Parts: sequence; structure tokens; C-alpha cells
Amino acid sequence: MPASILEEVGHLFDVGGARGTVARLSCPSCGSAHVAQVLGDNGGVSYVCTACGHSWS
Repeated sequence: MPASILEEVGHLFDVGGARGTVARLSCPSCGSAHVAQVLGDNGGVSYVCTACGHSWS
């Protein structure tokens, strides 16, 4: 059993040999990495910071 979820899905991030490279979002308001991706009203993608509540798209 893998030691972490990243180890479990590591093969999904294997792009051109850059194994384990993950794009991380941070909140533009507070800088927190605790960001959730949500669907917007018209099917677009938006993000919300679970630390401060700031949302953006």
C-alpha cells in the first residue's frame, strides 16, 4: 500500500518525464494553499480558499 495519496496517483502526473510535478494553487488574498476547485454558475471553473473564504475564477 502506498505511503501517500501522491504516491498512489503519481502516474497520473507523469507528463514528459516530469513525474510528480503538480501545479499548486494559492489564494491571491491570503496565500494559503488550501484551495478548492468548484463549478461556477454557467459551468465555468472557479476556486475558493477554504482558509479565508476568498473566491475567484
